[in-house]
Amino acid sequence: MLIKTRNWLGALVRVAVVSASLMAPTAQAAPPADLDAYARQVLEAFETPGMSIAIVERGQPTVLRSYGVRRMGQPALIDENTLFAIGSTTKAFTSALLATLVDEGKLTWDTRVSDVLPGFKLQDAYASSEMTVRDLLVHRSGLGPGAGDLLFYPPPSDRTRAEIVHSLRYLKPASSFRSTFAYSNMMYLVAGEVIKAVGGASWEEAVRQRIFAPLQMTTATTSSLLPAGANRAWPHSRITTDMRGDGPVVALAAPVNIDIAGPAGSIQSSTADIARWLELQLGRGLDPRTNKRVFSEAMAREMWTPQMIVPVAPNPQGLELAQAAYKAYGLGWSVSDYRGTQIVAHGGGVPGMVVLLAIVPSRDVAFAIFLNSEESFALSAMQYRLLDHYLGLQSPDWTSALVAVRQARVASGRAALAADAAAQEKLANSRAKGPSLPLDGYAGRYRDAWYGDATIERTATGLKIRLEHTPALAGPLEHVRFDTFVARWADRSLEDAYVTFALNAEGAIDRMTMKAVSPLADFSFDYPDLLFRPVQ
Repeated sequence: MLIKTRNWLGALVRVAVVSASLMAPTAQAAPPADLDAYARQVLEAFETPGMSIAIVERGQPTVLRSYGVRRMGQPALIDENTLFAIGSTTKAFTSALLATLVDEGKLTWDTRVSDVLPGFKLQDAYASSEMTVRDLLVHRSGLGPGAGDLLFYPPPSDRTRAEIVHSLRYLKPASSFRSTFAYSNMMYLVAGEVIKAVGGASWEEAVRQRIFAPLQMTTATTSSLLPAGANRAWPHSRITTDMRGDGPVVALAAPVNIDIAGPAGSIQSSTADIARWLELQLGRGLDPRTNKRVFSEAMAREMWTPQMIVPVAPNPQGLELAQAAYKAYGLGWSVSDYRGTQIVAHGGGVPGMVVLLAIVPSRDVAFAIFLNSEESFALSAMQYRLLDHYLGLQSPDWTSALVAVRQARVASGRAALAADAAAQEKLANSRAKGPSLPLDGYAGRYRDAWYGDATIERTATGLKIRLEHTPALAGPLEHVRFDTFVARWADRSLEDAYVTFALNAEGAIDRMTMKAVSPLADFSFDYPDLLFRPVQ
């Protein structure tokens, strides 16, 4: 859940990235005249409680605008000092920390991880020995998208970062090393351990000392644990139906604590503070407020340089104008084009919240958009409108187009669930619908090599499953068909999972596998990588 469009743990909100003709027109000197009206229109169209925006143009006053409330049903308004979880946009901070260490000669981008962390190991022996700092940051480890995220998500997790890094050796690769882009939060956790080993301070302390303090980001923090009454945005999501992302937007029970995944996505920031971070980016590592360098211009260029090609999927109908011609990943930043201009950007998210940071280097303009909901399409509506303005382009009705895309996505998910329900109904009339064993036969302890243990318990009302390292993943098992059940987690904000048992030739359980029920589930619900076997 550190993002990818609706992939808040993991991944990459679909955004663009960087270069244009030297003859391109200069940026507009002011934000769109209808910015306030447009922002409120977007909030209403996507039922989002609140939004905060920072726009930074080199040599111009910073624009800070906020709209709506921190939490639905409560009067407190969002302002420029309201803290939002910035999710995977944290990754650029981790990359910048490494850049400061490269500047100091303590390592290079191509230093082997095993030379810094001798205990680092993956299942692929070549990747274990040859993985570099650069490899950690560009998502080409060979692991699948979101692989290993269940080691820390959903929170809380009882593991340390060192334990999580140790567990990576048991994850099966999905492709060969350096061959394929696959978004990885795990590699950024490793990067955080590299920073600690080389710099002599924890990732948290390094962020405070090397970035927050010099930039005077006085409210930003590396922790989700804020004091009661803090000026923070509350997370909201659509969780009232059997498919997350459908139904009305409601407040979540509490903000999530993903501090254990800090280097991949735990920073909280206000738009006032993130504006200072964007000023540093436009200054190519030079803070214009103090005229002091945080990292060199050479490092700034390196972080924005495409390092790994990212496959480009065709945009849905109605969004053809925003179709990227290319997409790549730099060091903690995505690099792509928007309507012929290169943009450096990254999206981020945690449950109930999404954000976007975007930089237009050729225009010396950057902006941040924070939402206290999971409405990534609302994020895109604001992103496209601002890019159009600062690029001097005619802007279509992005809001209506993105509402239609969102509706189509939900309808597709609904159709998939309906087809599954129809298949279940058909099987319900079959004599061989299962289960193969009495319920007591499924009870016991099961173990996955990288995750650890899960327990199936026989209760008076049926079966209950519990993933031992993840207290939130506990709930009843409802029989579906044959030897497949559905785990209904007690926390209804989490993605339910199919749990399937396979029997051996002797009729005993050989393995247990899992798969998300919803076709819209975030990849951080890394169920498919689990392979549990009975513990004898």
